[in-house]
Amino acid sequence: MTLASPILNAAPADPETLWSKANGLPGISPLGDAPWFWVLENYAAQMAERERLIGETPGLVTGVCPGAEEAAAELLETVLETVAAHPGFRVGAAEAECPDGRVVAIDRESPMATAGRLVQEDLCLMQRPDGAQEHVLTAAALCFPANWTLAEKLGRPMLRIHKPVDAYDDGVAKRVQRLLDGVQPGRAIWRANLHRAQDPRLFQPQAEKDKWPRRTGGDYVRSERQVLTRLPASRGVVFSIHTLVLRLADMPEPWRSSLQAHG
Repeated sequence: MTLASPILNAAPADPETLWSKANGLPGISPLGDAPWFWVLENYAAQMAERERLIGETPGLVTGVCPGAEEAAAELLETVLETVAAHPGFRVGAAEAECPDGRVVAIDRESPMATAGRLVQEDLCLMQRPDGAQEHVLTAAALCFPANWTLAEKLGRPMLRIHKPVDAYDDGVAKRVQRLLDGVQPGRAIWRANLHRAQDPRLFQPQAEKDKWPRRTGGDYVRSERQVLTRLPASRGVVFSIHTLVLRLADMPEPWRSSLQAHG
């Protein structure tokens, strides 16, 4: 069953910038001067859903592995510093006022939940333990998963995380690992994906044992703007995900025709 009033986006003003390289693996470009976090027209609606999920089911959407506490704390401070420069936020010592008028208490004992209540992006923290071949997902605020669950991925390395993804083979895994190793503080990189969807809900967890549906058909389009940036002190890599859901009919050309042609 779909939502009676799904939380939708308008078509981006500059779709070429977002989708010109969509769905390439890894398909990475420098972020440059573009903002890390987006505050879009549906900020209030998406944040209300994030507040609901974090408040009602925190164990499903947030988590920190033992040993990742310092990196998670650095992530929160980085988020606070970043949003403080945005005209829609006012950040103080103990609380932050958001563009939708909410006042979020800065709870440094719960850094991922606090960060997840400030920005529309989901936030995943990747760290490479000493001697490990791959980065591991060590903390996250994940309110809008698309066919995966945080509990099955937390504490797992990248190749194991992407086990259900057929296209994510050893070759892609090695390329992604080189990218994660190469990300430098202050030099973020990004990619995007784009596919049709039958269900416009933002929160769509799915267990690995359940067969992934083919992403074909449907009256909606789901896209993720994914940014990778490195934290300077802990050296953790933050993987942020801004999820957009649009009606297929609202998609600009040529993306609408392409999506229709390919199911």
